[in-house]
Amino acid sequence: MNLYFSCKVLFATTALMLTCSTIRAGPADELIKKGDDFDLKLQASEALDFYLAAEKLEPKSASLLLRIARQYRHLMVDATTREQKLRLGGVGLDYALRASALAPNDSEAQLSPAISYGKMVPLQGIKEQTESARRIKDAVDKAIKLDPHNDLAWDVLGRWNKVLADVNGLQRAVGSLLYGELPTGSNAEAVSCFQKAIEINPNRLMHYIELGQTYAQMGKTADARRLIAKGLAMPDTEKDDPEMKRRGRETLAKLP
Repeated sequence: MNLYFSCKVLFATTALMLTCSTIRAGPADELIKKGDDFDLKLQASEALDFYLAAEKLEPKSASLLLRIARQYRHLMVDATTREQKLRLGGVGLDYALRASALAPNDSEAQLSPAISYGKMVPLQGIKEQTESARRIKDAVDKAIKLDPHNDLAWDVLGRWNKVLADVNGLQRAVGSLLYGELPTGSNAEAVSCFQKAIEINPNRLMHYIELGQTYAQMGKTADARRLIAKGLAMPDTEKDDPEMKRRGRETLAKLP
């Protein structure tokens, strides 16, 4: 009888624990997990379906909003027109800004708007590019201050410096005249940022190719070839990797 009673109690306790676990997980967590599975496969549309459904249940989850912003950036890569890319980028930026407002002390949340702005810059006019450049710098500075070991933040800061270092005098003068003074970037600072990113995370091919492109911009051909070749030899693991490799090959083709 005691054995029967003990087994019954054990069964009831186990059932209760499973029920509580299910309650804690909740439908939003289940949807997010399914979205994460597609995110790992770089299937943005499928991941977004689950994340947007979860957002209806958890509209103020910063981590969920960051996931959604990332999927819209991924969809930008696959879009075929400037208008589509800008529309998707704008939606993703809105989610990124909402996440950053909800999580002011989270490095990833502060970095997300900078990444979204960066994706849109090549598609913008001079006025928008000038404003985006300022906002990218503000956001990435916050991200690095919160987490100096955020390799993506160092990569974004490196790109910011690389791009602005390549703005010629006429473009800078016109931009400053019409829309206020452009921020100033430095190739040397870009090199330092990419080297820091590689030191923190040597497994991202983008860091090597971006560093190689910076060396190419500086006229350091041998270093450019070495770094870009290293990045090209690494396997694709992220959504932007194929595009990054395409740009790397273009840079190599232009080297003397």
